[in-house]
Amino acid sequence: MDIFSILTMVGGLALFLYGMHVMGEGLSKASGGRLERILENLTSNPIKAVLLGAGVTAVIQSSSATTVMVVGFVNSGIMKLSQAIGIIMGANVGTTVTSWILSLAGLEGNSIFINLLKPSSFTPVMAIIGVGFIMFSKSERKKDIGTILIGFAVLMFGMDTMSGAVKPLADVPEFTRILTMFSNPVLGLIAGALLTAIIQSSSASVGILQALCVTGSITFSSALPIIMGQNIGTCITALLSSVGANKNAKRAAFVHLYFNLIGTVVFMGIVYFLNGILNFGFWTHAAGPADIAVIHSIFNITATLLLLPFSTVLEKLAYITIPEVLQAEEEPKEVQGAAVKKLDVRFLDMPGLATSQCRDVTNQMAYAAKDALFLALDLIGKFDDEKALMVEKLENDVDAYEDELGTYMVRLSSRHLSEKDSQTLSLLLHNIGDFERISDHALNIMQACREMKNKELKFSSKATEELAVFVQAVRDIVNSSIKVFEEVDCELAAHIEPLEEVIDHLNAEVKKRHIKRLRKGKCTIEMGFILSDITTSFERISDHCSNIAVSVMQIKEDNFETHEYLNSLKDKDNDAFMMEYEHIKKRYELP
Repeated sequence: MDIFSILTMVGGLALFLYGMHVMGEGLSKASGGRLERILENLTSNPIKAVLLGAGVTAVIQSSSATTVMVVGFVNSGIMKLSQAIGIIMGANVGTTVTSWILSLAGLEGNSIFINLLKPSSFTPVMAIIGVGFIMFSKSERKKDIGTILIGFAVLMFGMDTMSGAVKPLADVPEFTRILTMFSNPVLGLIAGALLTAIIQSSSASVGILQALCVTGSITFSSALPIIMGQNIGTCITALLSSVGANKNAKRAAFVHLYFNLIGTVVFMGIVYFLNGILNFGFWTHAAGPADIAVIHSIFNITATLLLLPFSTVLEKLAYITIPEVLQAEEEPKEVQGAAVKKLDVRFLDMPGLATSQCRDVTNQMAYAAKDALFLALDLIGKFDDEKALMVEKLENDVDAYEDELGTYMVRLSSRHLSEKDSQTLSLLLHNIGDFERISDHALNIMQACREMKNKELKFSSKATEELAVFVQAVRDIVNSSIKVFEEVDCELAAHIEPLEEVIDHLNAEVKKRHIKRLRKGKCTIEMGFILSDITTSFERISDHCSNIAVSVMQIKEDNFETHEYLNSLKDKDNDAFMMEYEHIKKRYELP
């Protein structure tokens, strides 16, 4: 084997690993975070957990990605450790699908059916279709499908290149002697674990082993310990991912390790015991790619069937390794509740899921801002110290939400996002500032009410009646704008601007009436300042609600010009807008 053969082998390996990466990324994008949300909403049924874990891993072609995802869910408090165990077991079963796909490269025969199943027959067609989708399709989904097809084609081409390059090694005695060493269970186990730990993919390391099978030097006795080691080596990804996570997330990573360690010891013990008694005839025979897939599948299915009834034992082992501590040490420090913990850095490698988590946290931020405002509105004319403290707490929480979301979404925006996820992220980035400002105005209103209490001031009965109408308009526009944001409801969004204009009118009218009362001596200048502070906050809150509605419409419609839209709405020639404005104006007529 000369230097050029070595370069070909390395090039084939590079294409193989890159193809696997591209295909996995395409599958993850095509799922749009849906698969991850299925896992997130998992029930505690262990069999369902195993099946879902296997299904998701079979689709995204990476047990490492599934396990890291689970570690992130446990770290975020979305999933309990007991739920995670079944998914981890299922992920090990699901990853065997890759080895079966790769085993197609080793098919032999001259029949038309066999030739059609060979990757060399169908991957060129897949590559052509994939290139066509990527270059000529405008649909984001078709582009993702094209990426998957290209990734698979590159993967199989790399597999063929690698297999062709190592085939001459069958005649090299030194190479055969090296592989024979791996029939020693300990050496084979270490070799498989190290290879998988380095490339962080058991599917890829199994594929490399399948490529080496073409030399005829990989016997069943050599393959078995290497495959066992590969299953142990894949745990490194989850263990690395758990660094810096909370204790439950670390336990999830250790459950993965213990599952594979115990499964390996039991499986190898049974196989070597039976071989000692029965003396398997195939033990020293050369293993093919399909045989590797069979061993890989039998091990993972057997380990799952054996250990699933003892999942609580695995959980206890994890708790022994990572002991329990006082609850106070586990409480999140940034924002009360676990909402912000949903923004786990592990999800950044799964943009669809990360975007979904950002959406959930932003929804919670919106409701926190609304709660702060509505509590502040309740304080007008009836101050309550407990409610005032709650307004301050909620305003601080909303500030923390904005900081965490802003930082996380900036990091997420640098990832390869689908068009839909990119639009969602843009909408969220636009709106978190508006929600934060609404909570700021809630704080301003509360402080104005506190000033009235401290100075023992009260609004006149007429001003109180007018403010009651104004407050209802503000409540309605905030409720509507949050519904627009949450449901991305463009139809409802179109009704926000007329109400915003009515609130502008109410602001001007309330101030005008106050000046009349001031001239008649029915009100004081000091109360005028407080009234102005409150109504100005109302008017600015409605502006932020308008921003939210317009940004939703902007995201939904291409070439949407905000200023042009607002100007066209407020144009006196816009009969539909003026009719709705007059209709809403009557609903909020001042007494």
